[in-house]
Amino acid sequence: MLSDRSYMRDEYSRRTTSVLIWLLSALIAGFALQVVFHQLFGERAGAAFDGFLALSINGLQAGRIWTLLTYSLLHDMGGLVLLHLLLNCLGLWFLGRELLPLLGSRRFLFLWFSAVTVGGALWAATNWRFGGEVIGASAGVAGLLVTYGCINPNQRLTMLLFFVPVTMVVKYMVIFFVGLDLIGFVLFEVMGRTSPFGLAQAHSAHLGGMAVGWLYFRYVHTREWQTPDGRAEIELPKWFKRTKETAAPAPAFKINLTNRENLRAEVDRILDKINSHGFGSLTPAERQILDDARDLLSKN
Repeated sequence: MLSDRSYMRDEYSRRTTSVLIWLLSALIAGFALQVVFHQLFGERAGAAFDGFLALSINGLQAGRIWTLLTYSLLHDMGGLVLLHLLLNCLGLWFLGRELLPLLGSRRFLFLWFSAVTVGGALWAATNWRFGGEVIGASAGVAGLLVTYGCINPNQRLTMLLFFVPVTMVVKYMVIFFVGLDLIGFVLFEVMGRTSPFGLAQAHSAHLGGMAVGWLYFRYVHTREWQTPDGRAEIELPKWFKRTKETAAPAPAFKINLTNRENLRAEVDRILDKINSHGFGSLTPAERQILDDARDLLSKN
């Protein structure tokens, strides 16, 4: 793990707030504002606040396009008030802390917001005839789950099922949730009937997020189209390819590791690159510099 390396801690650590923490804070802040408007200003003000941010057919017809994204900031306040928010925050935290180092901040945010937006669009298309509204960040979590399952299909993951820890192989967990939402979508949601699998008609939103997660892995994370034998057949368009690092190429000379200031500056640059693009974006030379820095610091 990166955190096990000495140069990833102490004086070399970057004290910036992770985008994962910002997303979690946004979800909690959105719910806190719901509570404030409903409890302090009355149900009328609370309903107006929800209507401004929640995704609904009436809202889209009125031109509130931003609700395709902002609906993820609101959560159910009926029954078990904190359960909806808690499950989404736990899913975001456990999946996000695994995916963020692999994808980097920008790609992680792209995946999250794409899953939320496409999930909302698919929900709106499915429920245009029936009306209603949807809230919650489940579409984003579903997108993260599928991406994680594609990257680590055979890894075991522990989740809470009715507050009981259950350990499952990730690919089977993904298949279970995809199947559950497909059944709810086909047998209930497209018919305008209430699904027995959840409190909200959000199966289409989940499936939209899951589709984004798979498409991201297939056409962005792997970065090439492949034939069944694994050979690249068609290259992605230039506008769809991963943006290459625009920084100046690594110098041909070897960095003087005995100069602590030069070493620290180079390690800081590499850590910034990891934070923006993920560990997989490093060149062999940059990885060697990190290994050399670790060896040097371990001797001191």
